[in-house]
Amino acid sequence: MRTERERPYVYVTWLTKLLVGENSCEWAAWFKAHYKDYDQFPTGFDRAGWRLAHTTLSSRLQDELEKRGQTVFTEDQNKFTLRGKVAVFAGKPDLIALYGTGGAIFDAKTGKPQPSHIIQVITYMYAVPRALPQYKDCAFDGKVVYADHVVDIPSSAVDNVFIDNLGRLIRRVGASSPARRVPSHLECGFCPITNADCTARAQAGLIAVAETDDF
Repeated sequence: MRTERERPYVYVTWLTKLLVGENSCEWAAWFKAHYKDYDQFPTGFDRAGWRLAHTTLSSRLQDELEKRGQTVFTEDQNKFTLRGKVAVFAGKPDLIALYGTGGAIFDAKTGKPQPSHIIQVITYMYAVPRALPQYKDCAFDGKVVYADHVVDIPSSAVDNVFIDNLGRLIRRVGASSPARRVPSHLECGFCPITNADCTARAQAGLIAVAETDDF
């Protein structure tokens, strides 16, 4: 049985695919922002295997950074909560490294590179200095770390356009009125929200097949 949250709660990873158009259904994020303890579909995702691979990559990265003399803070040390007018915004970067007067935020990825991975790190670069007092006014660089390469993100990526787009999306997801629902076979197939809470999911399962003489 789903439980309504006392205040809308939005987690970083619920938004990143929406920001770059990898996902289109804002309603799914809106639902998770407003409700918890709801029934979920099993996704078939190998969470244990992912966790093992992710921890291995993160640990290797931490060792490399510390050998360079950098101070490194890991996952739970990096949790943040940013309270806005319409919602609570939260997240947890994999690693934050400090060196001299600067620093960088790292996120380890075990899958194929996607634009949303970069947006996730930029979102951390925006939120961490605003949410954690020890990093106030710090302009972080960002790095998405894969097994075979690293994507560097300059601090300038946190510009007014990004902040405006992120703020607009959080306001839509945190609003009392439901965000737009965009059911599709592919997106609904990876969504944990069941038909009991989303009737549009059943409609998305019907793939139309038609015939034509045009080709």
